[in-house]
Amino acid sequence: MRIVSLVLRIAPHSLPAAESALVAIPGVQVHAHDATTGKLIITIEDGQGYSTADSILAAHKVPCVLSATLAYEYGEDDAPPASQQPSLHRPPAQEAPSCH
Repeated sequence: MRIVSLVLRIAPHSLPAAESALVAIPGVQVHAHDATTGKLIITIEDGQGYSTADSILAAHKVPCVLSATLAYEYGEDDAPPASQQPSLHRPPAQEAPSCH
């Protein structure tokens, strides 16, 4: 699972057209926009048959998008079962050096 959040800068008069084009991209959700500054906040989640990287590139290529800034990224690969994960516990040192 991969999720990213982007802040897009769009010419204010083009905001409705950009928003329509962006929601057509797989995994894209629009969360907020400011019509006066032309800023749009979106998230992209990967899914079957596409990656977040593909959708980020597609969002950046929307004609009205002037810039895209990555605000947040989360990635989690399929973790192995607990029985196969290495232990994070270390036994205490046998002979700890003196601090004096």
